[in-house]
Amino acid sequence: MRHRQPLSLYFTFLLLSFFLFMSSPIPATGAPTQPVQIHSIEGITEYELDNGLRVLLAPDQSKPTTTVNMTYLVGSRHEQYGRTGMAHLLEHLMFRGTPDTPNALAEFSKRGLHANGSTSADRTNYYASFASNPETLKWYLSWQADAMRHAAIQEDDLNAERGIVLNELERGENSPFRTLTEKMRSTAYQWHNYRNSTIGARSDLEGMQASELRDFYDRYYQPDNAVLVVAGQFDPEQTLSEINQLFGSIPKPERTLTEAPTVEPQQDGERQIILERSGGMPFIAATYHIPASSSEQYILLDLAANILADSPSGPLYKELVENNLATGVFGFAMAHHHPGLIFFGAQLNDTMDIAKAQQTLHEVLEQSAKYPITQAQLDRAKNNWLTQWDELYASTEQMAIGLSEAIASGDWRLFFLERDRVKNISLEDVQQAIHTYLLASNRTSGRYKPTDNPQRAPFETVPDITQLLNEYKGDPTFTQTDAFDSSPENIDKLTQREVIKLPNGTISTAMLVKPTRGNRVQADYKIQFANAQAMNDMASLSAAAASLILNGTATLSRQEIQDRIDALQGNLHFGISGNRLMVSVSTHKKHFADLLQFSLELIQQANYPVKEVDEYKERVITSIRNAMTEPGALANNTLSRHGDIWPKGDIRYVPTYEELIKNIQAINPKALREFQNNFFGAGDIDIAIVGDFEPQQINTVLEDRLKSWKQAPNYERIDMPYHAVKPATFTIETPDKANAVYIARLPIELQNDHPDYPALFMANYLLGATETSRLWTRIRTQEGLSYSIRSSLNVSSFEPSGAWSLQAIYSPAEKERVKSLIDETIQTTLKDGFTEEELADGIRSALNLRSLARSQDSVLSSTWLKYLSLDRSFEWNQKFEEAIQNLTTAQVHQAMKTYLKPDNISEAFAGDFAGKAD
Repeated sequence: MRHRQPLSLYFTFLLLSFFLFMSSPIPATGAPTQPVQIHSIEGITEYELDNGLRVLLAPDQSKPTTTVNMTYLVGSRHEQYGRTGMAHLLEHLMFRGTPDTPNALAEFSKRGLHANGSTSADRTNYYASFASNPETLKWYLSWQADAMRHAAIQEDDLNAERGIVLNELERGENSPFRTLTEKMRSTAYQWHNYRNSTIGARSDLEGMQASELRDFYDRYYQPDNAVLVVAGQFDPEQTLSEINQLFGSIPKPERTLTEAPTVEPQQDGERQIILERSGGMPFIAATYHIPASSSEQYILLDLAANILADSPSGPLYKELVENNLATGVFGFAMAHHHPGLIFFGAQLNDTMDIAKAQQTLHEVLEQSAKYPITQAQLDRAKNNWLTQWDELYASTEQMAIGLSEAIASGDWRLFFLERDRVKNISLEDVQQAIHTYLLASNRTSGRYKPTDNPQRAPFETVPDITQLLNEYKGDPTFTQTDAFDSSPENIDKLTQREVIKLPNGTISTAMLVKPTRGNRVQADYKIQFANAQAMNDMASLSAAAASLILNGTATLSRQEIQDRIDALQGNLHFGISGNRLMVSVSTHKKHFADLLQFSLELIQQANYPVKEVDEYKERVITSIRNAMTEPGALANNTLSRHGDIWPKGDIRYVPTYEELIKNIQAINPKALREFQNNFFGAGDIDIAIVGDFEPQQINTVLEDRLKSWKQAPNYERIDMPYHAVKPATFTIETPDKANAVYIARLPIELQNDHPDYPALFMANYLLGATETSRLWTRIRTQEGLSYSIRSSLNVSSFEPSGAWSLQAIYSPAEKERVKSLIDETIQTTLKDGFTEEELADGIRSALNLRSLARSQDSVLSSTWLKYLSLDRSFEWNQKFEEAIQNLTTAQVHQAMKTYLKPDNISEAFAGDFAGKAD
């Protein structure tokens, strides 16, 4: 799949809502002419307005959500020397609003939009998903029209946002991997602006002026440089008319946009970069120049990356991981409008030979005759790629983003053309692409290697996309999906619940048959066993027993298992939660019964091969050692251990990282097989399924496969009772980490069926759970001290036990100021409570978000699985929302004063505070 690395403002999961409706910000100057239809492929139709704005309408009635995506064809490659980071910083400022909408984030939050903005080298995009509503759609379109020409871009806003972007830059500097790949990119490119990080240089950001950003905005944020995508459930005719009305009166600019004349020359020899930093585990990487993503050669190299770095069948895995030179490998091609890069690398631990690993990495990549790929490997990669494409296409929200990336590459129709190209790729084509581009002279890595006989990769240009797509029509078999009512009442009405009794136990089921885009089915099930005492000293072992189910049986290797899953166009995941094996299954309707049956077979037949277990242990231990230098991981572990009351060995005990490493080292295949045989059995099984499937067929599969299983020990839920924790403050030094983390935690004695819970839920929501919350507004919006600050409330459904927590990232130098403002905000809110307007906005926001969540099949499936253990239905969901709807400010204020006790909070600061003090 196409791979981008946007360093962007991720406004993910904005928990939002509001009822005010903003009128169109663009004054009418006369009736605009009708948009002209340009192209139509597989349910997506392109129109063009007089002013050059292109519009893509992708109606999908299968679920009640709408996604709007505005893509501006400007990114970091359009910036000038000394002004890097301008496109990304402007993206941040766009959310500071316009004269008519001075705080866009707050308005999104009030209306229940799940919004996002991101910047890459080639484009900047802004999108929002929301529960389908014509008024919300019109409002968001009107904001996009207003923002296109009326962004405020004030000096005060720039000064506040500058600190947030610098905070984001520091967060990226915490990662040695990210830093090394950025330096490799800047070394691979000598002249092209792809050499620059999207987030920009610190000095450029610190010196940026609002007037410069205004000039940049005026040049690129124009209708003739933008593509607007509307996808999901909406009225196409009405929406196109509203778009024409809102955007049509914006005049087409008189300026002419031209591509920068700089062209990156062919690389004429190996380049090297070595990074030395504190913390983490070593890794190696190599990158090569490749064609633009619109080229036929690009998709060959994209698949080549997947094949060469595949785990466990790829040659990089076999030569590096299996020979104990690395703990894991990776590979990906970067999709760019101009010729881009392909990256390969490997994670090592501190005992491995870096020089030998790097030499082996280069040999595998550049000696294709010695390490040839096979037809079976290509078929596997194609199946996997097409399955991912199908899943992306089946999600309206994700498809809208996929179209944005194709637009950045040159044209939205590349999204479909790339799929068609994958289907027709031959082994010879991929082999030739590897031989042509993976050359030592075309490589940038951590080492230098002179050569007397230099070779050159071909000189590349951007394909003529107009000619390329002239006759392209897409898949002629495309059809639309029926609408689905996601109200709690309708969900309960359509869900079939049943208890299947077997000689060896019961199966509780919740099956919701509904239309889905692409005929996908999502299922979640859990196998429950034993009790807390039986799980003593088995936390790490049980996690490994679940994770390694996919790694081999007596008759199937890890690769053969993955091939079977890919052939069934599915995804399969196993995990452990206490004394419950959690399984997730997703695939196409025609394969669902087979994949479900296969998942059950794997649980019983997994045999934990020695090689796979050893590789798993190396991989997990390397990950733990990386975490031992990360501020967030250290702060979280410290607070978790501080609040721990369980004896060592108890399944609920929180180990130190050193203890965790010892536990992982002790794992062996025999112990894993014994655990599987003792606990992964019948008795108490729950399953929830959502999508397009046949319930009776699935019941038959479940009964046939499970009736012969050995019965597991009787299941008893592992409780997590409330206990008070003595408040404490911890300061953890993490040398050479540019970003610091603050975490606060407070135990709460409350169950989610208590009458106080809706009010406390809303108190936390208004205090720190949204982009209009008190903490976000004070710390981020007003002061610009944190890229991210959030509070959360986690309350048990089973017992009166829970926790309130808060987390923020910030510059280590701002530690005391951040803490002071957090304390001030909490104390002021405890004293004065929330306003009627805040509460009204918060209620609408929360309810809109919950409505949006119910439109997601994965949410419905996981919620039903939880409700089966609680004997609940979505009626409980409805009653909870009614309780939210009827809250008063007095109830919310009282709940906050009752449960949020600042004197009882424990907190941890982790960062390079000593270094900043110097």
